[in-house]
Amino acid sequence: MAQKRQRLQALETQANAPDLWNNPTAAQQLMREMAALRDTVEAFETLAQRLADARELASWGEEDLRAELEEEIRALEQEIAAAELRAMLSGPYDRHDAILAIHAGAGGTDAHDWAEMLQRMYLRWAEKHGYETQILDFTPGEEAGTKSVTIAVNGPYAYGYLRSEKGVHRLVRLSPFDAAHRRHTSFALVEVLPQVEGDVEVEINPKDLRMDTFKAAGAGGQNVQKNATAVRITHIPTGIVVSCQNERSLTQNKENALKVLKARLLEIKQREQAEKMAELRGEYQKAEWGSQIRSYVLHPYQMVKDHRTGYEVGNAQTVLDGELDGFIKAYLKQKV
Repeated sequence: MAQKRQRLQALETQANAPDLWNNPTAAQQLMREMAALRDTVEAFETLAQRLADARELASWGEEDLRAELEEEIRALEQEIAAAELRAMLSGPYDRHDAILAIHAGAGGTDAHDWAEMLQRMYLRWAEKHGYETQILDFTPGEEAGTKSVTIAVNGPYAYGYLRSEKGVHRLVRLSPFDAAHRRHTSFALVEVLPQVEGDVEVEINPKDLRMDTFKAAGAGGQNVQKNATAVRITHIPTGIVVSCQNERSLTQNKENALKVLKARLLEIKQREQAEKMAELRGEYQKAEWGSQIRSYVLHPYQMVKDHRTGYEVGNAQTVLDGELDGFIKAYLKQKV
C-alpha cells in the first residue's frame, strides 16, 4: 500500500502541471489512474480504521456491546474478502467496463438456445453485482434462442471479473428440440473485451473504416425500424466487422460500434504481444475452438466444472441463475 500512496502522490504532482492538458488523451489516462488509486488507498485506510475501532471496542469487554461488535466483525469479514479479490485484479484494464459477446457454436437450435441461456446467466450476474448492462447488438437464432449478442457491462472492475469467462462453454443435456428427447452437446463462444475509450494504445484512422447503414432487424411488425439506423463498420486493414442496431439513433449506434471495434483491436494487439513472448519462451500453443474452458452438465447428473481450475458446483441451476463468483475467484487465485 505504501507504493500505491507514493504513486498517487507522484500522479497528483503531475496533475498540477500547467501543461497537463496539452495532451488531452494522456491527461485523461493520468486522471483515470489517479482516481482509481485514490479509491483504492481511501478504501484501505477506511477498512484499517474500522478494524482498529473494532479491536478497541473488543478490548472494553462490555457485554452490552457484543451484538454490535459481532455484526461489525461479520461486515468486516465480507469487506476484507472483497478487498482480497480486488487485490488480484492488477491488470492494466481490470478496472474498466467490459464488452461481452456470446456466439452460438456447433449444435444448431440447441446451440442458439444455449447462447440465450448464457446471455441470461451473465445478465443475472451483472444485476446481482449492481452493474449496468446494455445490449449493443443482437442476432436471433433461426428457430429459437440467440445466434450472437454483444453486451456492454458497465461498473467498477467489470472487465477484471468477467475476463475469467473468456472461452468456449459446453452444455450437455436432454434436448428440448429433439422429438426423441436424446442427449445433445452444444457449444458457445464467450468473448470479453475491455472498453477503452480514450486509450492511447489504440488509434483508428477514419480512412481505414467503411461504414454501412441498414434497417434494424426486429421481432417483426411494429418493432422494425423504418429508417436505416443500424450500423455496420468494417476495419479494412484487419477485416474486422462490427455492427450495432439496438439504439434508435444512427449516431448512438455508430458510437457503440466504434467502442466495440476499438476493444477488438486492443485485444488483437495484446494477443500478438502475448504470442510473441510465449514463442520466445517456447510455450506458445494456438487456442482452438474445441478446447472448452467450462462444462455445464444437466443430464444424466448435474454439475458445472471449470477445466482450468478444477472448481465445480453440483447445482447447475444456481450457476445458470448467475452465481459465478466461485468460478471467478478460483480463476483469479490461480492467476496470482
